[in-house]
Amino acid sequence: MKKLFLFVLFLLTIQLLPAQSVKDLIKSSDEASAFANDNLLVLFDSTRVDVQQTGLSFYTMHRLYKVLTQHGALELNVVKIDYDPLSAFVEIRKAIIYHKNGTVESVDVKNVQDYAAPARAIYWGAREKMLGIGRLEPGDALEVVLFRKGFTYALLQADDDDKYIPPMRGHFYDIVEFWSSNPILTKVYQVSVPKNKPLQYEFYHGECTPRLEFEKDMMTYTFVRKNILPIAMEARQVALSDIAPKLLMSTSPDWKAKSLWFYNVNETFGSFESTPEIKTKVKEILHGAKTEIDSISQLTHWCADNIRYSGISMGPGEGFTLHKGEMTYLDRCGVCKDKAGMLITMLRAAGFESYPAMTMAGSRIDYIPADQFNHSVTVVKLHNGKYKMLDPTWVPFLRELWSSAEQQQGYLMGVPEGADLLYTPVSAASNHYFRVTGNSEIKLDGTLEGTLIVTAEGQSDAGVRRNFTSSAKSDWRSNIERELLRVAPQAQLLSLDYGKDPYDYMAGPITLKIKYKIPDYAIVTPDQIVFTPFVASNLFRSVQGQLSFNTAQKDRKYSFTDRCSRLVELKESVKLPTGYQFGKGKIQKSSSGEAVSSEGQLSQQGQNLEFSFIGKYNKRVYEARDWELFKKAVDNQNYFAENPVVLIKK
Repeated sequence: MKKLFLFVLFLLTIQLLPAQSVKDLIKSSDEASAFANDNLLVLFDSTRVDVQQTGLSFYTMHRLYKVLTQHGALELNVVKIDYDPLSAFVEIRKAIIYHKNGTVESVDVKNVQDYAAPARAIYWGAREKMLGIGRLEPGDALEVVLFRKGFTYALLQADDDDKYIPPMRGHFYDIVEFWSSNPILTKVYQVSVPKNKPLQYEFYHGECTPRLEFEKDMMTYTFVRKNILPIAMEARQVALSDIAPKLLMSTSPDWKAKSLWFYNVNETFGSFESTPEIKTKVKEILHGAKTEIDSISQLTHWCADNIRYSGISMGPGEGFTLHKGEMTYLDRCGVCKDKAGMLITMLRAAGFESYPAMTMAGSRIDYIPADQFNHSVTVVKLHNGKYKMLDPTWVPFLRELWSSAEQQQGYLMGVPEGADLLYTPVSAASNHYFRVTGNSEIKLDGTLEGTLIVTAEGQSDAGVRRNFTSSAKSDWRSNIERELLRVAPQAQLLSLDYGKDPYDYMAGPITLKIKYKIPDYAIVTPDQIVFTPFVASNLFRSVQGQLSFNTAQKDRKYSFTDRCSRLVELKESVKLPTGYQFGKGKIQKSSSGEAVSSEGQLSQQGQNLEFSFIGKYNKRVYEARDWELFKKAVDNQNYFAENPVVLIKK
């Protein structure tokens, strides 16, 4: 068996597998009962990469699939490869069907179709090449050979093969996923680079078998991993790339070199040159600004609110090069890099020192300087010499300059002195408080009448404010009424005060004043009144991300994420009917820890029932070991929502 594996490995790495060897592999997998619950089995997945001195790379991908179920057959009905014509050339070179009955059928690759890829918000001309395979049956196998020339980020260069050379000319980088939604018996990745381009690499979250060979003026690296199984996912876990086996490699020496390159490529292009029109607009925006932060804030939020997020291909520069501010100012639209570039241009026009930065929203950046970025942001140098992060893409209608939904996130600044990889700090939970204060009275007929004051800041402010900023004004009242109706379908919203203008989010934290009445809210018997304090009923669930977690899950294997750190403060005083008292006297629920803590209490004070709850969720990204504390705090809050108060007649 070992000899067979080594022979197959040799054939895979040279991208040549005789038909008989393929048939032998298919036949040997007939006894693979371990995959009875899977739809597809990948017998091998091989990638061969040849890297030129310029960094231009040629990829040949060779895969053999075996159909296990009808669902698996449906997955292979079409072979598809995505590409961006500005930066990559792709081909479907071969597709062969090995039928279960022993017949072999070659699919004519002349029938490959080239379509525009589905797109939303970003229309950069991405395309898909597809080849119809036709009907397959369980037991059939499909062998596919694909070819790619170029890279996955679009930055238009010159003509011919030059446009496929990566932006950081002469360098090679790759991120190789050694995970799959289908089991893989053997995965091989082999790359040959010139000897003058030493490749640094690291394999994360597992092990592989590496090998390095020298031949003439080339170095060949081979990485092999066997028996790759699908990963059991957990709700709200971190990105799959943060936990699954993967290979990172780069010829770039370090992050500082990448930082300097990013700085120079944009300065050379002139991305941040101002115009008289932009300077006039900056002067207008800054009218009335009193401090350094005032000026930065006004420019950041102007770019956030006035440059619509819509990406249309402009040809040259659809990658690391930021479009010129003159164009973005004229178009008033663009993607993250255009909003970031517009802000840099305006900050410079105002006399600030500002530069671009790259980050990875949604997953971790590891330390090998491969291209682990999907988002462009801005940095500004303050008068004290410190850099401050700004993100005009993520802060429309948000009272922040850097969205705290991006805390604990890696970034790289493109600054003239060069920079190392950095991570954004945790934002204090108190920066994102959500407070509900209630005063109410329960009547003998079960009616509840009262008032609510809802206040919020930071990310919580944005959540509450979204009831207004994401809807027509005619829907504002019904949006808030819906929050009451979700708890009590018979609730009546008597009055709503949302301040002068919810759109004016920079004027101050949002405050809602609500007056309501709920007939038949309590269950009334001759001896008891049963109800739940209204504030304890988990109002505005959409603002309280912690309530969306399923706490029935006993433990976790992986880290998990909430939208943001958060402070929840709930308080209500309920006036009770004369002659009734709270049967349990006092209830307390608490938990304490560095990551999460909670404290709730329900007690009678005179003729009032007093409820209070405080929950502190101090991170966005939590370790698996934090789960016990996290779910305890959520369970404590839910306890008061799910266990009604029983008042006993004296």
